[in-house]
Amino acid sequence: MEIDVIVKKENPLLKRKEVQFRVDHDQIGSTPQRLEIRKAVATALKVGDDVVFVKRFVTKTGTHTAFGVANVYDSVEQAKLIEPEYIMKRNIPPAEKPKEGTKEEPKQEKTKEEVKG
Repeated sequence: MEIDVIVKKENPLLKRKEVQFRVDHDQIGSTPQRLEIRKAVATALKVGDDVVFVKRFVTKTGTHTAFGVANVYDSVEQAKLIEPEYIMKRNIPPAEKPKEGTKEEPKQEKTKEEVKG
């Protein structure tokens, strides 16, 4: 998998770099996972992968080339202030994701028939 940074734009107000990239994935064949792309973008820009958030990427039909957009923040705290929650969740490795089935189920109240019966 080979990453080429097409456009890198500095955004000092939000303390981030907005990156457009191209991924050639001839060796893999299928479109790589978001986390693999996140790590590849981080190594290409020489930053930690915890400050890289891949917003979107799409493989062009009939090719082994994907184009995408990512935001690279100065710090994780800044990213938590700016990035939407759904983008944050998409960029978390599966081992770190909280399990959704751990929520307590709401208690059901008994109907009048059940109380009488």
